Amino acid sequence: MDRRQLYADVTTQVAAQIEAGAGQWRMPWQAIADAGEPVNALTGKAYRGGNHLVFGMVAVARGWSGHWATYKQWRELGGQVRRGEKATHGVKWSPIEDKVTGEPRMVPFCFSVFSAKQVDGWEAPAPVVRDTPERIAGADAFFASIGADVRHGGNRAAYVPAGDYITLPDLAQFEQASAYYSTSAHEHAHWSGRGSRLARDLSGRFGSDAYAAEELIAELSAAFTCARLGISATPRPDHAAYLASWLRVLRADSSALFHAASKAQAASDYLADRANVAIEVAA
Repeated sequence: MDRRQLYADVTTQVAAQIEAGAGQWRMPWQAIADAGEPVNALTGKAYRGGNHLVFGMVAVARGWSGHWATYKQWRELGGQVRRGEKATHGVKWSPIEDKVTGEPRMVPFCFSVFSAKQVDGWEAPAPVVRDTPERIAGADAFFASIGADVRHGGNRAAYVPAGDYITLPDLAQFEQASAYYSTSAHEHAHWSGRGSRLARDLSGRFGSDAYAAEELIAELSAAFTCARLGISATPRPDHAAYLASWLRVLRADSSALFHAASKAQAASDYLADRANVAIEVAA
């Protein structure tokens, strides 16, 4: 599959899901946290960015596991992709030597994978039990290790750039602990974009929609972080104001969602690095 066609197909699907489910305030990417990180079955390493988004959405839609591999890799594992099964496509950026300059440059390649549910002769490990006391304790330690200035109280969750701090309601104000940590993941994603950290500037690409794009990045980053921590992402009713802008951005540029996913992955990785969590990337 051509990369541009993949971008267009996924963007069309996400836009349609936003329109169909917006009244519930649960965006398509929020369910991928419940599916967990999609990992390569052979290497055990996680897929990232746009591939995390695509493979996670496919897994959720079809009730598949989070384990994926190429046809050849499944053969190495002793499995066999069933006849007639259709592949899911991702994009990998790899370095090649520029013929003019001789310098390496990154070039995108599409690749094909199959879910463990499409394979005979291989059994996936037991799925992660989400939102257990151990997972919640792990999330608490994760965010505490990042070192952001987090202030509790009131009824509003926000990152305040002027003071460089995060404000969160107390844990007791949330119906579930996972909702508190999902909200924390979102606000920490905003915190990561400060000039002294990732210096995330979206004005050049998104113009007047830069603020909505930043909210989309924070949402995706929260989903990626929650998937990594084994806790559930929760709906954000306050995002009703961004729906029209998100749809406008997606329809104007079919690669915008994947650009946002890349920025979101960088934010999630930055937080994990601050929390001293090892990051392994799928090949």
